[in-house]
Amino acid sequence: MDSILPRAIDRDTALAARYGADTMPRVGPWNETIASMLGHRSVRGYLPTPVPEGTLESMIAAAQSAATSSNIQAWSVVHVTDPAKKAALAEIAGNQKHIEQCPLYLVWIADLARNLRIGTAAGVEMVGAPWTETFMVAVIDAALAAQNAVVAAESLGLSTVYIGAMRNDPERVASLLELPPQAFAVFGLCVGHAEPKAASEVKPRLPQDVIVHHNRYSSEGEEAKRIAYDAMMAEFSRRHELQVTTWSQRVLNRLGNMRSLNGRERIKARLNALGFPLR
Repeated sequence: MDSILPRAIDRDTALAARYGADTMPRVGPWNETIASMLGHRSVRGYLPTPVPEGTLESMIAAAQSAATSSNIQAWSVVHVTDPAKKAALAEIAGNQKHIEQCPLYLVWIADLARNLRIGTAAGVEMVGAPWTETFMVAVIDAALAAQNAVVAAESLGLSTVYIGAMRNDPERVASLLELPPQAFAVFGLCVGHAEPKAASEVKPRLPQDVIVHHNRYSSEGEEAKRIAYDAMMAEFSRRHELQVTTWSQRVLNRLGNMRSLNGRERIKARLNALGFPLR
């Protein structure tokens, strides 16, 4: 089944969709892989059509080809097929029904437990494990692996959306998935064929010269470019009947309001409860 979300292969078309015709960066080399990546959009509605046989294995092969710090491979993934568990995970995520709809749902785990088992078997105290740096390595490893998997899935014409709301209640997620101590669900990932009504256009991003700094960090000229970007996002919001009109307002709503954390302000205590000392 072909994707219902066509991805622009033409460089200028893809760049205009991502940045707007007036702020397109001058890029050089181009290929179908880059075009597919620029065509990414989050999809929150899925057909019940199964993904092709072997899709999970192809995605994991791509995921395991991502960089991993010192090759410790401090991540795992849980493929959730049990409808009851998917329903419970959807509830944790604020009733995001696409978790139940999608034919392939994956929960990506920052996993230090496997490496700690090596220490136990060898009789070695893993003195480097309790530190925040080591936890960060596991989270980064999981994120790099998952993004490789997303690129692979989308190159096959499938659609995806990350589910950060697994962090709303990491202890309940850990219980549902029977995670051992020092294993933490970083986020979920829906994969499948997009439901036609859930189709969306590519969401514009900030201009590259707001993001890229040369030799030193500089915010010079940022405000004017942000205002122009806000206008672009306001038009995007109108087309899609979104409540938040501008990017700046979205940032203010997200970071200026404790309710938007959905309980994640207690994440450190919850990580401690899951066996991460975070020294």
